[in-house]
Amino acid sequence: MSTSSPEAVKKLLENMQTDLRSLSMECKKKFPPVKEAAESGIVKIKTIAARNTDILAALKENSSEVVQPFLMGCGTKEPKITQLCLAAIQRLMSHEVVSEAAAGNIINMLWQLMENGLEELKLLQTVLVLLTTNTVVHDEVLSKAIVLCFRLHFTKDNITNNTAAATVRQVVTVVFERMVAEDERFKGIVEQPPPIQGNTNRRSVSTLRPSAKDAYMLFQDLCQLVNADAPYWLVGMTEMTRTFGLELLESVLNDFPGVFLQHQEFSFLLKERVCPLVIKLFSPNIKFRQGSSSTASPAPVEKPYFPICMRLLRVVSVLIKHFYSLLVTECEIFLSLLVKFLDGEKPQWLRAVAVESVHRLCVQPHLLRSFCQSYDMKQHSTKVFRDIVNALGSFIQSLFIVPNAGNPAATNTPAGGSGSGAQGTAQGGPGAGGVGGGLTTQAAFEYRGTWIPLMTVSVQGSAKATYLEMLDKVEPPSIPEGYAMSVAFSALLDLVRGITSMIERELAKEEEAAAEYREAHPDDRDLQAQPGAHLVWEEMVSACWCGLLAALSLLLDASTDETATENILKAELTMASLCGRLGLVTPRDAFITAICKASLPPHYALTVLSSNAANLSNKAYSIQGQSVQIISPSSESHQQVVAVGQPLTAQPQGTVVLTAKNLQCMRTLLNLAHCHGAVLGTSWQLVLATLQHLVWILGLKPGVGGALKPGRAVEGPSTVLTTAVMTDLPVISNILSRLFESSQYLDDVSLHHLINALCSLSLEAMEMAYGNNKEPSLFAVAKLLETGLVNMDRIEILWRPLTGHLLEVCQHPNSRMREWGAEALTALIKAGLAYKHDPPLAHNQRLQLLLLGPLKELSNVLHADIRQKQLESVLQILQSQGDSLGPGWPLVLGVIGAIRNDQGESLIRTAFQCLQLVVTDFLPTMPCTCLQIVVDVAGSFGLQNQELNISLTSIGLLWNISDYFFQRGEAITQELEREEAALQKQAQEKGETLNRPFHPAPPFDCLWLCLYAKLGELCVDPRPAVRKSAGQTMFSTIAAHGTLLQQPTWHIVVWKVLFHLLDCVRRSSTTADKEKIESGGGNILIHHSRDTAEKQWAETWVLTLAGVARIFNTRRYLLQQLGDFFKAWEVLLDHIQSAALSKNNEVSLAALKSFQEILQIVTPVKDSDKPGDALAAMGVPPVLIDPLTASGPGRPLVRSDSLVERLTRYNGAELQAPPPGEESALEDSALWWSAWNTWYRTGTDSTRPPSGGTEKLSFIPSQPFLTALIQIFPALYQHIKTGFSMEDLKKLGVILHGAVSVPISSDASPFILPSYTEAVLTSLQEAVLTSLDVLQKAICVGPENLQVMYPAIFEQLLLFMEFSCKPPQYGKMETKHVANAKYNQIQLFAPAEWVALNYVPFAERSLEVVVDLYHKTACHKAVINEKVLQNIIKTLRMPLGLKYACPSESTWKLAVSSLLKVLSIGLPVARQHASSGKFDTMWPELANAFEDFLFTKSTPPDNLSIQEFQKNEAIDVEVVQLISTEILPFANFIPKDFVGQIMTMLNKGSIHSQSSSFTEAEIDVRMREDFSKVCFETLLQFSFSNKVSTPQEGYISRMALSVLLKRSQDVLRRYVEDERLSGRCPLPRQQVTEIIFVLKAISTLMDSLKKTQPENVDGNTWAQVIALYPTLVECITCSSSEVSSALKEALGPFKDFMQPPVSRVQNGES
Repeated sequence: MSTSSPEAVKKLLENMQTDLRSLSMECKKKFPPVKEAAESGIVKIKTIAARNTDILAALKENSSEVVQPFLMGCGTKEPKITQLCLAAIQRLMSHEVVSEAAAGNIINMLWQLMENGLEELKLLQTVLVLLTTNTVVHDEVLSKAIVLCFRLHFTKDNITNNTAAATVRQVVTVVFERMVAEDERFKGIVEQPPPIQGNTNRRSVSTLRPSAKDAYMLFQDLCQLVNADAPYWLVGMTEMTRTFGLELLESVLNDFPGVFLQHQEFSFLLKERVCPLVIKLFSPNIKFRQGSSSTASPAPVEKPYFPICMRLLRVVSVLIKHFYSLLVTECEIFLSLLVKFLDGEKPQWLRAVAVESVHRLCVQPHLLRSFCQSYDMKQHSTKVFRDIVNALGSFIQSLFIVPNAGNPAATNTPAGGSGSGAQGTAQGGPGAGGVGGGLTTQAAFEYRGTWIPLMTVSVQGSAKATYLEMLDKVEPPSIPEGYAMSVAFSALLDLVRGITSMIERELAKEEEAAAEYREAHPDDRDLQAQPGAHLVWEEMVSACWCGLLAALSLLLDASTDETATENILKAELTMASLCGRLGLVTPRDAFITAICKASLPPHYALTVLSSNAANLSNKAYSIQGQSVQIISPSSESHQQVVAVGQPLTAQPQGTVVLTAKNLQCMRTLLNLAHCHGAVLGTSWQLVLATLQHLVWILGLKPGVGGALKPGRAVEGPSTVLTTAVMTDLPVISNILSRLFESSQYLDDVSLHHLINALCSLSLEAMEMAYGNNKEPSLFAVAKLLETGLVNMDRIEILWRPLTGHLLEVCQHPNSRMREWGAEALTALIKAGLAYKHDPPLAHNQRLQLLLLGPLKELSNVLHADIRQKQLESVLQILQSQGDSLGPGWPLVLGVIGAIRNDQGESLIRTAFQCLQLVVTDFLPTMPCTCLQIVVDVAGSFGLQNQELNISLTSIGLLWNISDYFFQRGEAITQELEREEAALQKQAQEKGETLNRPFHPAPPFDCLWLCLYAKLGELCVDPRPAVRKSAGQTMFSTIAAHGTLLQQPTWHIVVWKVLFHLLDCVRRSSTTADKEKIESGGGNILIHHSRDTAEKQWAETWVLTLAGVARIFNTRRYLLQQLGDFFKAWEVLLDHIQSAALSKNNEVSLAALKSFQEILQIVTPVKDSDKPGDALAAMGVPPVLIDPLTASGPGRPLVRSDSLVERLTRYNGAELQAPPPGEESALEDSALWWSAWNTWYRTGTDSTRPPSGGTEKLSFIPSQPFLTALIQIFPALYQHIKTGFSMEDLKKLGVILHGAVSVPISSDASPFILPSYTEAVLTSLQEAVLTSLDVLQKAICVGPENLQVMYPAIFEQLLLFMEFSCKPPQYGKMETKHVANAKYNQIQLFAPAEWVALNYVPFAERSLEVVVDLYHKTACHKAVINEKVLQNIIKTLRMPLGLKYACPSESTWKLAVSSLLKVLSIGLPVARQHASSGKFDTMWPELANAFEDFLFTKSTPPDNLSIQEFQKNEAIDVEVVQLISTEILPFANFIPKDFVGQIMTMLNKGSIHSQSSSFTEAEIDVRMREDFSKVCFETLLQFSFSNKVSTPQEGYISRMALSVLLKRSQDVLRRYVEDERLSGRCPLPRQQVTEIIFVLKAISTLMDSLKKTQPENVDGNTWAQVIALYPTLVECITCSSSEVSSALKEALGPFKDFMQPPVSRVQNGES
């Protein structure tokens, strides 16, 4: 309830009346005047209440009267009354109903009470109420009231004193509050300050308003009092203490700084009174040196007095805090004093309070900035700010330097803490200066044996002092150990925190402003910052960093508490970051170096850091004569060891120890790099080097993507990690990764700093890893990878340095190092390609090529493991980004193709996988210009010799590629032509010619030519399998896709591809090694037909030649339109010839097949050799069945020959279909004659018999070869017959003869020769006969002039005929007869013998041909003139003469029948031309032939059966019959001698010529009875013919008869005689035979005689016959049954003589 509300007023009135009543009651007896006054007061109050509406105002007006009774009551000095009155007065005061006058009266009354020492507390209370409730008390009244309070402060009573002190304080505050309120009221009114009169010391106070005046007077007197001078205004002071005065001054200055700053009068007081006062009072402290003797100076030194000193410091703190701007010079002095108080020679308590004061300053960064601006940045001024910081630093250092040098802890502790080695440090005791053994939990600093505990002194950022607040202590307190250190530590931390946060706040504001400005003025440059601000910040940092670093480093080294360490590290971190932001490199590096050093084990040799530290430690900072060194860290801190590892050095050293603090520092370092990477610049080097070493010691190894994972080093048994660290490691590794991830937020420059630092670290690691195979440090490489991966969006700016360095790493000799280099590089490339760039890679060719560049560079590295990695990544790139490589293809293909034979199988295999992937999946996506590269690369895989399968597969790939070209022909052509045009244009602009392989051909054709050229190279590869496959593929592709080529391109194909290939193959084949190749690598067995290089090359030659021939055949029409077809034809024929003449059966035979093919001859195929039905079904003409028909690697060629579509594209030449109406251009006779010459040369050379001896066995052509050769002729002849001359015929004859004469080796004979009994021709022989047959047919239908060739043909055939009896000789070679060879066949592996063929069938066939031909041509002039018949007879004479001695019995039989046939034709002709004499020489030949045959000298074989013999006899009979029918009847036209010879023969034949070898049983058969009969009959017929022209003839026959009869007579007689003599013994077989024969002859003769015309028989003959009869009769007695039967037959005919015909008698008579 407020004091003015009606209820409150009513209550007041009631209370007052009650008080007055009480007063009157108390005073009734002793003090009547008072009673009266009280009663009149009651009336007065009632009156006022009744009369006035505003009762309070009325009361105040009359307050003097109202108060009077109470004042009188106080005058009684009765405690009870006094108390009652004071309470009443206080009530009035509290309702503000006391006027000024009343107040004065009250004060006077109180003063009296005070002097009397009554109710002191109540007095103070009353004064306080009076002064605080209103402002009626002024000037002297006020001063009197204040003095009253002061006086009460110095009473004997403690309670009164304290209450008074509080009251004084409150009153002083009230005075100043009144002034502030007054200022507030007059705030709007501007007053004209009066002119200042002169330069007076005392400023005029008249200008001040009332309250201000009071305040001024009060403050002035306080200063006077503290200075021990008399006050001007506070009259009546009796006593005053400086301490209390200083306290009051401090509170005023602290609570009302505005008053002093706004009013000049007050400012003047500050300057003129307060500051000199403070400086004067400080003097004892300044001069005093602890421990100095009194004799040191002449005057005795006043000892510093703690209460005053402490209060002075408080005042100074306030002055500096609030009035620094007014008192610049004075503050400089104060601050210098403060710094001096920290001096080690000052008393402990003084240093403590000084530190507390400094701490108070340290929490006010803006103040510190002002210092820096006012002092440090001014010339010739004390560097106050720097001194404060350095003083703090040296203060902290001084605390560690223990004063008594005899302290055992300082001297005796060995390096290593309490006891050397890990065991001492592990105990973790705080050292000798500390509490003793055991782990202490108390936070403390411990350095070189000095142990200082750390206390919590204040909340961070507020300087809550302990000793500066000890206002009640008179004696200096004892400062606990560690207090000063703790405050100084807090001060340091607060200083750093304050400065950095202030500057960073302002920096942030500035950046914000700049950003806004940029938004507002986009085209303008950045907002210009005020240089002033930056200069101040830089100066502040420059001034403080050395001191801070010295102190912090020392504390960091000494700290044993994790929190303290954390705080120190945070301070160093923020300082480093700030220096970085301000661009102060040296301090930044210094702080970072400190953190780095603290992270590593003590004395760890790390060059980067030591060099940096050296720069710093040369700077000693002198602080007013006292030198501060930056103390290097000691290694004796008692820290918990958490890890033992190996140092990262080139030379192996012992182990090093990491403590928990090291790890804590490491975390800070990571934090620094993570959060402040942008300002690190060149100090990345320091940070990363340190991290690298720590990572190494902890044994973290890089994993996927470069993140480090705990992994054990190879040499790592020495690494020991506690469980604490083990749990920490993943965290550390995670932070490490995050650190590099955060590099994506760095600007480009900072990023470059980071990359450069990593690269140089990596270079060091590489240096270290040279020359030993120790595990290298992979930190830098792993982190380069991580950095690259997170900065993909701006990869261009860092790609070159990054990859350039990694490429160097890839070449490092240390395998682990290289491996990681490659891992990093390939991971980056893969990531780069996979990253979604903007613009995408597809539209940014430059970037794509940039990314792929390093991949290509890797190909230059010789280490296989690197190439392996490279190729694996290519494979992955293809799998993930193959579709979008675009312009990067040449690079990728370059990588795949960079294979060399020395690289080993697995590399090549990986590379090949890539290529396979490219060919199967990516040909359509790559630019067509790369197709040629694909071809080259595939070719190079074919040519590598490490892995045969790859070579073969790559040839398959070439086939696939060609297929692709074929399918996408049009698209490729268009793209290539576009490209070509562009290149052409560029070349023209540069004035160069376009250089491209196979240039004049169009680009698409060039692509094909490159493919063909590659295959061509593969066709002459040293490995047979490759050659074979390449050859097949090449010819298949040309066959399948050749139609795509433009016509002129074919010229290149023929000359540069095909013929070039043929040359190479021919060269290689002829020089190939003939040594036997032992079974190929491993367990491959080589067939004997391929066991020398030569044989393997032979296969290649065959394939190539066949392929070329096929192309010539199928593309004939197209090729003929090229200008130089004839030349090409010649070259091809030359190749065919050289192949045909090569000493290899396979090649030579194949050459002929090719020859046949280009002549378009289809070889006659016997049923037994029919090619597979499949081919027949496909309608393939069986020209040359070889592996080529299965076109290409395992694909049917059905699709590739869809002619229609191709014809529509190129209306050029097509297969064998010449345009209708035109005859095939091959009718060009030049071509045919060229072929004939080739054939002739080949034939001549191959059939010419060897000249030398048989020692060196020369090559002998095989039968199939010769057959093929001869088979070519008939077809060839068809085309050249018009010009075929006798000359040519002779040439042909030589070849045919030669060919037939060639023997075969006995190994081959079973396959070629029919068994001896079969009379079958070999195919060669058939071919020879066919050739002749073709010729004779041609002559037959040809013009007359051709017929001169008949005799030559006869001659040839007859020559062959002779072979039946006289096999031809092949040079001087010994050949075995085929029959003998057969028996030796069993010795399969005997050296090959040469076997002459069984020529009989051939000769016989020739003979048949002769007969047929003669049949046709007997009457031809040439045949007659050339005595063909005579030659035939002459030739036949041989087999006829040999008869049974012929090699084959069929021969002579055939010869006979042929002779008969020929004669039946020829004799009439001969008779016809008898007169011309052209046949004269023939007759004797014929006679001899008959003679030789009929009376052969050879005996029939023993095993001849009777039937056979009878057949043979029938043949003889036939001959005789021919003589009787064809010759003897025409004796007139036949030479006489010839007839005579015939008669002689018949005569001879009619007598049984017996052979002695007959068995009894056969004898009658073997006597050639029929023959004898016929002879006899013929003889008789011609003997007795009445046409006998000359007596000579008859004489011959008669004579012959008589000789015969006489002989018979003799034989019979002898037999009879012998038989008689022999008695029982049988006669010799022979004689028996003879007698039997004679008997048979007689019976024959008898028969003949009977048949003859009787008139033709001479009489003597009859007589002689009859004369035989008696002798015959005598023989009847013989014992032999055979003889008897013969005799019976002989005697039989005689019955006819029993009645001789009359005519005969008459004849006889005549």
